[in-house]
Amino acid sequence: MSEVDSLRVKRNLTALVEFSRVINSSLELDFILNNLLLTCLGKFLAVRGLVALKNDNGFEIKLSKGIPQEILSSFPKKVIGDDCKFKAELNTFLESAHLKICEQISSSTGCIGFVCLGEKLNSREYTEDDKEFLRTILNIAATAIQNSIVVQELKKVNRELDSRIQRLNSLFELSKEFGLFSESSKVSRLLVYSLMGQFLVSKYAILNFEGSAIQVLESKFQIDELLNNLRKYDYQKIDTPLERDKIEKFYPSLSEIGIDLIVPMQIQGKVKGLIILGKRVNNLEYSDYDVEFIYSVGSLAIISLENRRLFKEALEKQKLEEELEFARDIQQNLLPSQIPPTNNFDIAAINLPSKQVGGDYFDIIKVDEGKYIIAIADVSGKGIPASLLMANMQAFLQVISKQKIDIATATALINDLITQNTSDGRFITFFWGLLDDNEKKLTYVNAGHNLPILVRQNKIIRLSEGGIILGLMKTIMPYNSYSINLESGDKIILFTDGVSEAMNPYSEEFSENRLEQIAINTSSLSAAETMNNIRKEIEEFVQGAPQSDDLTMLIISVK
Repeated sequence: MSEVDSLRVKRNLTALVEFSRVINSSLELDFILNNLLLTCLGKFLAVRGLVALKNDNGFEIKLSKGIPQEILSSFPKKVIGDDCKFKAELNTFLESAHLKICEQISSSTGCIGFVCLGEKLNSREYTEDDKEFLRTILNIAATAIQNSIVVQELKKVNRELDSRIQRLNSLFELSKEFGLFSESSKVSRLLVYSLMGQFLVSKYAILNFEGSAIQVLESKFQIDELLNNLRKYDYQKIDTPLERDKIEKFYPSLSEIGIDLIVPMQIQGKVKGLIILGKRVNNLEYSDYDVEFIYSVGSLAIISLENRRLFKEALEKQKLEEELEFARDIQQNLLPSQIPPTNNFDIAAINLPSKQVGGDYFDIIKVDEGKYIIAIADVSGKGIPASLLMANMQAFLQVISKQKIDIATATALINDLITQNTSDGRFITFFWGLLDDNEKKLTYVNAGHNLPILVRQNKIIRLSEGGIILGLMKTIMPYNSYSINLESGDKIILFTDGVSEAMNPYSEEFSENRLEQIAINTSSLSAAETMNNIRKEIEEFVQGAPQSDDLTMLIISVK
């Protein structure tokens, strides 16, 4: 080797050592690439050059010198094939940019980029030694570039982790804040503030669904315009987040009013509301992680709103139950507290409402010495409305029974009063009679009630004489009364349809036939014993199935 060659090699080694020291002194990618390109331009006296690195879409020019921007814009991203060789598309670009040589930057993971250089100032061609020296420089730079990329990725991951931790902390704090509010307006306002702070949105809407109704909790959209456009679609089936591209495709009218993101608020898979957001102030798109955070915040908010609703319903239900219990006490006080003693009759009665209050009624009223009014009634419907009508019935009967009017005429009067005080088709089936303790006689009127059972010497007689049910219309046809002389051993069972229509789990009714058979089988027993037998048979028949109707019985045994 000549002395000149030896000196050139020495200089090259010195340059490489210095280049390695400088380029490895920093992990900043811009610093590394800048030193790499300047070293290459300086070493070969090139007037222009560029450095391109690989990314997810192909290759991107990260740094250039001496190349016009309009030429750089024509750079093809896919310039290296799967075989790590340059594609033909690069030649056109190299010619337009006046670049003479390109070499890959390769690391242990493969090709990570390349450097292209233009002509030399002295117009000489690049020799094999030049190319070899360039490859050496790039080999040295490859490690520094790879390390810098890894560090950048780590920094990015750390930033994302920090962001996730921050948002997790935000979710934790928000979950506590949501739990403190008792008003839906405060919950929705907190939700809006958290979204505005995180994503810098200026247009938003928070919607809550109550059945088919839409409740707008917060909105910076024009409400009528938003709702009119939303109702064009089956909005309650939006069960996954919708970003701009899907909104434009499937919900174009919503896209036209500036909606960029729709996130459902769900509870147990059911959509209970929507978070609707417009563009961000910084024009950034919503990332998958952003959507995930919004969905989580929305879930916290809708759970809080649902808890408030359930808590309010629970309070209202508790209040209603307390009022019903109070009404039940009042209703029970309207029924006879004790059965008056008689000489010739053994009487027992029971009233079991299917709900807290019911529409069944019975009464025993002493009107004269040895004379008693017995009555049983069933108001259509259940609950408070039926109980109120039953209270009216009881009041009318108490007053009219004191007037000493014959029961047929009195029944017509009661019917007219009931008709004036009822609405929406309610009515009352009613049976009553005058029980004469001295003569052992019953004079009765049946106004459409279940036919009472008279058991006499193991035979069944049904008490049917009377007229139409009460409350349908004013009396046109007079009611008929009927008198029957009672004999020792007779038994009369008055009942409501809660007895005969008691239902078991198989939807089978207890039936009047079964009741008649029990009446015959217990004809020799006292009134209370007969009632207990019937009640026991019903309980065994229904097998614990809940009943939809009240159960009332009045039993009279003739001594």
